[in-house]
This record gives sequence, structure tokens and C-alpha cells, in this order.
Amino acid sequence: MLVLATVGFALNFWAWALLSPLAPRLRDELGLNSFQESLVVAVPVIVGSLGRIPVGALADRYGGRLMFPVVSLITVVPVLFLGLVGHSALAALLIGGFFLGVGGTVFAVGVPFVSRWFPPEQQGLAIGVYGMGMGGTAISALTTVQLVDMGDTATPFLLCAAALAAYAIIAWFLLRDAPGRTAPTESMTTRLKQTVRLPATWEASALYAVAFGGFVAFSVYLPSYLRTAYDLSQSDAATRMAGFVLLAVIMRPVGGWLVDRFNGPVVLATTLGFVVAAAAVQATTPGLMPVGTIAFLVLAAALGAGSGATFGLVAQIAPPGKVGSITGFVGAAGGLGGFVPPLVMGAIYESTADYGPGLLALAAVALAALVFTLTVVRREVARQRS
Repeated sequence: MLVLATVGFALNFWAWALLSPLAPRLRDELGLNSFQESLVVAVPVIVGSLGRIPVGALADRYGGRLMFPVVSLITVVPVLFLGLVGHSALAALLIGGFFLGVGGTVFAVGVPFVSRWFPPEQQGLAIGVYGMGMGGTAISALTTVQLVDMGDTATPFLLCAAALAAYAIIAWFLLRDAPGRTAPTESMTTRLKQTVRLPATWEASALYAVAFGGFVAFSVYLPSYLRTAYDLSQSDAATRMAGFVLLAVIMRPVGGWLVDRFNGPVVLATTLGFVVAAAAVQATTPGLMPVGTIAFLVLAAALGAGSGATFGLVAQIAPPGKVGSITGFVGAAGGLGGFVPPLVMGAIYESTADYGPGLLALAAVALAALVFTLTVVRREVARQRS
């Protein structure tokens, strides 16, 4: 079940990230400015993020066995639209990108589905392994530009749509919810109101907005950043983005595993410390080899581990019947954390021709999250265990 859920997560995230590697090409073809280019890649992020709130509640109610194939089939529609007709104008890109955001909501389906299959002491690692499905963005980064060059703009979209449709059929027949799963009896509105009142919801949301939000921001904006700041080719920039994503993906279960075995708040605070240091170094726009590359690799590893550690903490402090609803809010916060930075980076560069202030802002936010983790979150974890 963990493998099937992770594959579904990866395929939907592949779809969710299809526009990012093509953003520089679309900018040239359609004459977009930096802000418009950032908006094209940011719209699916915000829709996929906010959509996790109702989808997480629906996952608690109906289970992953139904929600995985439903989300996958819905995502097929905007993928086909963008590949066949929606890539020729800014308005069409924004409309297609809006509905493409549905693919990003799948994260809120898998966390409660996976967590119910494992005992509490293994949930951090299990959810971390499931989180490796965010590597679907690496599939997009590694293949989209090459597939367009080999065929045409529709090629990667058609392949992704076919993969999603096939997965939906397989998931319908093979996925099973964990034995003993009981659906909540309250209405969605009631459950969401209850979730909003939980301190764990807001604490985890704030931290995930920094950890996963930072990952999303870099994964969608890195090709444009590298092309502008370091004059790399589109293909080279997309390949480096894929390396960033893959390292973050590998480190995500490591973060969850560490939280299972050691002090969770200290683990998360340590990853945030590395984010602070790496972002501060990259703010000076050092040479790409070796300092810039090392800074980005440290950022990738720290953000990936931090994302896994955050959900390891969620598994420890969330009431069992509220995991999906809390996941929806936390996942939304993470996605929104990834929506804002690309727009800020694009606007800053448009006005100053310098990415440094944006990276310094990331360092400052990560430092604030570090302090929050060692104070407020540490006390909440101790209270739940007492």
C-alpha cells in the first residue's frame, strides 16, 4: 500500500510540475516578463496548496482507496488541455495551471492513508517514504524539455496523462484502506472547525511553510534563477533542478526516521540551521562551482529532511481521527510557502537585478522557524507525551 500510494503521489506531482521546466521557453515564445513567468509556475502551486484543505477532510471521510484514483483522473483533464491547446497564450496557461493544481492536492490523501497502515513508532519513516513521491517534480525536470525537443510541446503532457489514467485504473483495483479504518461521522465543516482549533495544526503549518515551502519555491523557480543568475542553458538549468529535487527527496525519509528515534524538535531545528547558513551564502551569488553548487545541495538536503521531520512531528501530536484534516492545513501551508517566494524573487529581480535580498529573507524566516521550534513546538511535543 505504501508503494502504491508513493507512486500515485509521484505521478500527480509530475503533472503538477509540468509547467516549471518550460517556463523559460514559454517566456521567450510568448514574450512574458519575469513576474508573468513566475505567475505561470506559481498558480498551480497555490491551487494545489489550498485544495489540500478540503481534500484532506475528504480523505478522512472516504479513504485513499477512493481518493487516489479520483484525484488522478481529474488531473488528466488539465494536463491534456495544456498539452494540446493551453500553451499558446498566457490566459490559457493560467486557466490550465489553475486546474493543474488539483494534482498537488494528492499529498493530503496519502498521509492519513499511509499513517493508518503503520504503528506510531514507524509513522515518521513511513510518511517520509511516502513523501519521496515529491520526486515527481524531478521526473518533470529531467524529461519535459527533452521530450519537447524530441517531439513537440504536447509530448510530455500526453505521456503524463496516459500514466495518470493507467495509475487510476490500477489503484482502483489494488488499493485498500487499512483494516479498522472508521470514517468520521461529523460533517466536513464541523471537522474543519475542530481542526482549526488545534494548536498542532498551526504549529506544524508554520514549520511546513518554511521547510516544504522552501523546497517547492526552489523546485519551481530554480530553472529561471540559474538561467538568469548564471547564464545556464535551459537544459542545464532543468538538470540541476532535478538534482536539487532528487537530493531533497532522498533526505525526506531520513528526516522522518530521525524524528522517530531522536528528539523531534531538535532534529527539525538542526535542519533549519543548515537552511539559514546555506541561504545566507547563496545570497552573495557566489560562483556556481563549487560554492554555489554546495550551497544549493545543502539547501536541498536540509529542506528535504526538514519536510520529513515536520510530518514526523505531526504523526506524534495529531489526534488519530484528525490526521487527514490536519495534513490538509499543513500541506496547504507548505504549498503557500512555495507560492510566495517565486513571485517575490521575480519582483525583486525585476526592480533590483539582484536575487540576494530574496535569499536573505529566506535565511531570516528559517531562523525565526528555528527559534519557534526550540520553544513553542518543543513544549507542545513534551505536553503530548506527558
